[in-house]
This record gives sequence, structure tokens and C-alpha cells, in this order.
Amino acid sequence: MSLPLITDPFFYAVAIPATLLMGVSKSGFGTGFGSLAVPLMALAVSVPEAAAIMMPVLFFIDVLGLAAFRKNLDFKLLQFLVPCGLVGTLMGYLLFKVLDARVVAAMVGGFTLLFLAQRVLFPPKADAPPPPRWLGAVLTVTSGFTSFVAHAGGPPLSVYVIPLRLSPVLFASTLSFFFFTINLSKWVPYGLLGLLDWRNMTTSLALLPFVPLGVWTGVRLAKRIKPALFYRFLYAGMFLTGSKLLWDGFH
Repeated sequence: MSLPLITDPFFYAVAIPATLLMGVSKSGFGTGFGSLAVPLMALAVSVPEAAAIMMPVLFFIDVLGLAAFRKNLDFKLLQFLVPCGLVGTLMGYLLFKVLDARVVAAMVGGFTLLFLAQRVLFPPKADAPPPPRWLGAVLTVTSGFTSFVAHAGGPPLSVYVIPLRLSPVLFASTLSFFFFTINLSKWVPYGLLGLLDWRNMTTSLALLPFVPLGVWTGVRLAKRIKPALFYRFLYAGMFLTGSKLLWDGFH
């Protein structure tokens, strides 16, 4: 007896690049690119199904990312981020069946593009203070919420963390640990919502072989690239993500 599995070639044509992008993003390099994974896969399946399929992929990616960056963590920052992110995932669970995924996509995309416009038109000064804590709390709760709904937690969190001017490796490792915790907290709620069925899980297993390549690429780039160029790629990833999510929201 064969296992249930998505067999549509078009699904894999979009799911394999989405998995590679998620691996690169979750390894710390190009945070924001990973938010394109669910919208890409949603070209072939529904948004909730795409989000469920990505769950084992995310877990594998998170474990590989932690193994690579485990010695470089900003624990003080994580003590602030993780509780706020968990509040966001709880909100996502409670509102999952009520909120239209396209509305969430449009909100995340629009906010991401507004942040980028502000950074380009009014670049921060070298001695500018970091964003206030209350704003960080709001953005991190938003990150947990959008991560639960569409695995798109990167852009809101980046809005707060990028101005903190962490080194590329510290940035990558801290966000890897944050999203490992957030993604781990989503398993039980996803199961209660009936999203973790055999078809989705076996399809996810078929994508797992592509994870190490994406993570390996992201880790090598994050460790070798200069900080200025690193953040340019972050902005590029956020621009593409914001544009795609905004487009999905209105179409």
C-alpha cells in the first residue's frame, strides 16, 4: 500500500524552490526570503495546506540552523523576543479559522514595504537609538501571529531587530533560536486544527532532502559576507516578500 502523497508535478516545481528559499532564510542569511515559501506553494495548494506541509521542513531547518549557530546567541534579546512571539502564536491559533489568509498577507506585505520605504527615504544615523521596547513587543507579537498563519514571521521581526545592528552571525543565530521556539510551539495547535494529516506529512518528507542544501548555502553566506552587503540582501528579501504578500492579499 502506497503512502498518500501529492503527485502534481507543478506542486514540486514551486515547492522545491520554496524549500530552498526557506533553508537559506532560516539559516540566517536573507531573512525575509523564507516568507515567500508559503505564497509560492499556495500557487498549487491552499494556504493552510502549504503551511502544514512546511512544518516538518521548518523543524529540520531549525535544528540544522541551531547546530551551526549554537555558540552565537544574544540571550538578553531572546528573553524579550520569545515570550512576545508565543503570545502571537496563541493569537494566530485563536483567529486561524476566522481570519482570511489573504488579509493577513496584505497586512504583512504592506507593513514590510512601509518599513523599507522609511529606511530608504529617512536612513537612520549612526548614533540613532534602537527602536523602543513597546514597538519591539508589538512587532514580535505580530511576527508570532504571521508565523502561525503563513510562516511569514520574518519581516515584522526584522523591522525591530535590523536597527539593533547585530553582526550577521549574531543576527542569524538569535533569529534561528527564536523561530525554532516559535515553530515548535505551533505543532499542537496545527494538530488541533486538523492540518497535520498523512498526505501533508508524507509530502513534506519528500521535500526534506532539499533542506540541507538551502541551510548550507545560507550558513556559508552569513559567515563570509560583509555586514553592509548582508543587510542589503536582507532589504532585498524583505522587498520581494512584501511585494509578493501584498499582491496575494489583493488577488
